[in-house]
Amino acid sequence: MNIGIIIGRIGGVDGVALETEKWIEVLKKMGHETYILSGEFQDWEIDKKYDTEFLDLSFFSLGCQWDQKNAFFNPEEPQLELLYHIDNYSNVIKNKIVEWIHQNKIDLLISENASALPAHLSMGLGIKKAAQETGIPTITHDHDFAWERGSRYVSPHKEVNNFIADVFPLRLPNVFHAVINTHGQTTLKERFNRDSVVVPNVMDFSKPYAQFSDSNKTLRQELSLANDDILLFQITRIVRRKGIEVAIKLIEKLQNKKIKLIITGNHADDEGSAYYNELLRLISDLKIENQIIFASTKINNYGNINATEHYSLSDAYAHARACTYFSTYEGFGNAFVEAVLAKRPIFVNNYKPVYTPDIGNKGFKTVMLEDNNLTDESVHKMSEIIYNDKLNKEIAEYNFSLGKKYFSYDTLQLKLEELFNKIF
Repeated sequence: MNIGIIIGRIGGVDGVALETEKWIEVLKKMGHETYILSGEFQDWEIDKKYDTEFLDLSFFSLGCQWDQKNAFFNPEEPQLELLYHIDNYSNVIKNKIVEWIHQNKIDLLISENASALPAHLSMGLGIKKAAQETGIPTITHDHDFAWERGSRYVSPHKEVNNFIADVFPLRLPNVFHAVINTHGQTTLKERFNRDSVVVPNVMDFSKPYAQFSDSNKTLRQELSLANDDILLFQITRIVRRKGIEVAIKLIEKLQNKKIKLIITGNHADDEGSAYYNELLRLISDLKIENQIIFASTKINNYGNINATEHYSLSDAYAHARACTYFSTYEGFGNAFVEAVLAKRPIFVNNYKPVYTPDIGNKGFKTVMLEDNNLTDESVHKMSEIIYNDKLNKEIAEYNFSLGKKYFSYDTLQLKLEELFNKIF
């Protein structure tokens, strides 16, 4: 089949972009041709035969920015002008999508979160119009929904909220839903009586990962760390829901100056840097400045991007003794499965709404907190895993075998086949 994928941005480190890359890889392995229509190709080598850049789909396009500002952040703006703009702008997008579908003889369309989350209003409407006009079978890969983002996508204007309710998530007879967790599946059924297939986020368990190599052996030196330092890694963005303050408190409670916490995320992800500044104050109050390292200038998702950021996340995991992941909320939680793939023990909070029903119930061995309550017992268990080589390795190997069973590319292929069987 010729499969067309529409996405606002591909090649970035956000969950939507990362999972889309994995879908593309597995779809190609299954023998399909994959065509991408995206507003932004970030750190991506464009293949002109298969990749088409359409700037109007970018979240940073003027049209998208104007719509978002006036729909959600400007209570004084007349809404008829906004809705008129969205409708006109969506027609431009629709026409481009339809042209692209015909030009590439697309058999199946995949909308990557663009039909679930109203982060680009005209794009969502444009996809709806294109799906209606062509009647093409369409999979909406729904990573998260508006109601899961608190008040972010609640407009002060009734007309905008009505528009969102009509367009997001996309609901047409030729549309089929892939959600990333059981909570999304249950909610879609309860709210809209729409069936869906749960397709978990996955990793490639067939390739070496988190291996020591000549290219990453200097990571400790680059971060001014000693060879006998014990490294815990927080491999997430710096945003409040990641619960990084709990990992920092853990370092203080472990009472060992050789234990260091390496935070790979960039504080630029924290809008206004309020949370980042809170973390800095906490580190200062606990007097553990020498034990917390912010490493975003050395580590990124892929590595080798430029002279400074030359270590990948795989390189980071290679040096980790264990990983911290005290998130309070996640749509899935890629960092958990990454740690499992890397064969590193993980300390985790029972984050909502996914961890227990979609991951924890598989039997992974972790130290799990409830509501990020860092008890003496939990700290003791974490300490045992950090210091006991045999226990550390046993847990890592056991979790890897479970991860391979439930969250591998083989799992993704089975789920895609299940979706295709529903469509064709």
